[in-house]
Amino acid sequence: MQHFHCGGRQPLLFAPLRDDRGAIDFLRVSHLTNYSGIRQAGAFGEPEQWRFDWDRPYTRDEWLDQLPTFGGHSQLPPAKLQEILAGIGAAIDTVGGSFTMHYTTVAVTAARAGAP
Repeated sequence: MQHFHCGGRQPLLFAPLRDDRGAIDFLRVSHLTNYSGIRQAGAFGEPEQWRFDWDRPYTRDEWLDQLPTFGGHSQLPPAKLQEILAGIGAAIDTVGGSFTMHYTTVAVTAARAGAP
């Protein structure tokens, strides 16, 4: 688990995601709702957005171990999942057996009103 220090502020939203434009744009729109809710609560100061870019290297086996846990893969019939895993494993093998995934984590923070 990643822990980020946000200048003594409590993270209110923590979302790791791939750094692709569609995901970042979606997150910006969803933050407008979060900012509005934080402001309407009246219990917090002005919300701030914190962004952390980071990289994570994966071996073939590390990637294939986690792949069934996201993206709807857990809903696939076992034979289909094995077929997909074999294909992805072969693709990773063709690039040397490992790769680095770039992530962007975005957190929205707000200090509690009246907090030092």
